[in-house]
Amino acid sequence: MEAATAHTLTPTRELASDKAARIVEAMRVSVATRGIAGSTFDVVAREAGVSRGLLHYYFATKERLLGEVVRRECDVRIAALERAIGGAQSAEDVLAALVQSFQDFLGAGPTAAVMSYELLTLAQRNEEIASELAELGRRTRSHMADALRAKGEAGVIALRADADAIAAFMFALADGITVRRLSEPDFDIGPVMEQSVRVARGLLS
Repeated sequence: MEAATAHTLTPTRELASDKAARIVEAMRVSVATRGIAGSTFDVVAREAGVSRGLLHYYFATKERLLGEVVRRECDVRIAALERAIGGAQSAEDVLAALVQSFQDFLGAGPTAAVMSYELLTLAQRNEEIASELAELGRRTRSHMADALRAKGEAGVIALRADADAIAAFMFALADGITVRRLSEPDFDIGPVMEQSVRVARGLLS
């Protein structure tokens, strides 16, 4: 692996450029389709349409680039939650929005889910990635909890438990269904989703 330990990562460079963003997105897609081992700097540079030297300039190591991938994934998930819950006017709207957000995550194929679990596997061996994934979990869970709390205060839903606990529970449900889909691609998640919605409805209304 083109690697360095968390203690030897180079200082952060400005990553706001279009080229840096393309590199991060190319790595996201590559990890989902080729796995982390197959996502070499040569492959990612080619997919991003940049030179290998420029990729090294911005990221220096694969760990650093993967860390940026995790941050980008966090931004994507939070934006999806904002779009999903923001306009909800009833508990049923909230539930429908959350289900749609999850279905969008699963998508037509396992791309986003595979990328997430590839990174989770690497995190067991790499403290830098583990730290980034933990922050992703905290931020997305906290964002959902804040959104649910706001809807509760607005009278849109009636929370039957602590918002943080509800958010954690819903993510746990989604994680379990995602793992089942990845391990059994032909598994019909429809009945499980129906039961999950029924349980979630009891927590929100």
